[in-house]
Amino acid sequence: MSSESQALSGACLCGAVKFTVTTENSQVGVCHCSMCRTWSGGVVFALDEVKDLKIQGEDNLGVYKSSEWAERCFCKKCGSNLFWRSEQLGHTVVMAGAIEDQSSLKFASEIFIDAKPDYYAFANDTKKYTEAEVLAQFSDVNNKTK
Repeated sequence: MSSESQALSGACLCGAVKFTVTTENSQVGVCHCSMCRTWSGGVVFALDEVKDLKIQGEDNLGVYKSSEWAERCFCKKCGSNLFWRSEQLGHTVVMAGAIEDQSSLKFASEIFIDAKPDYYAFANDTKKYTEAEVLAQFSDVNNKTK
């Protein structure tokens, strides 16, 4: 893992929402949970551990509260999925496909691996986390912020 911060920019399909983020590791994770699969029509590839999210065109950003603790953000004009975030947990992930220059991104992990359907599999050697392991991590974060 690099300790050097990298600024990345991205946008939705139509360009109505643009953003920049800072990351220190450029690691992409996949979520196999049923909500992410329904939201994206497949799996969600997301850049995790981002900081300093700055959004341009925020009036075009739609927000759907998908659970008690998280929301999914998308462009209201073209429908591009852009962010998953939890203010409660202080956590935001950015859809990897929305990043303009993806050359530094590395596929590193898969979450909710026990919810993955049998009809696909990735050849990459990734860290894999079950639903229970993911929820425990969020619980740990949530307990530290109280």
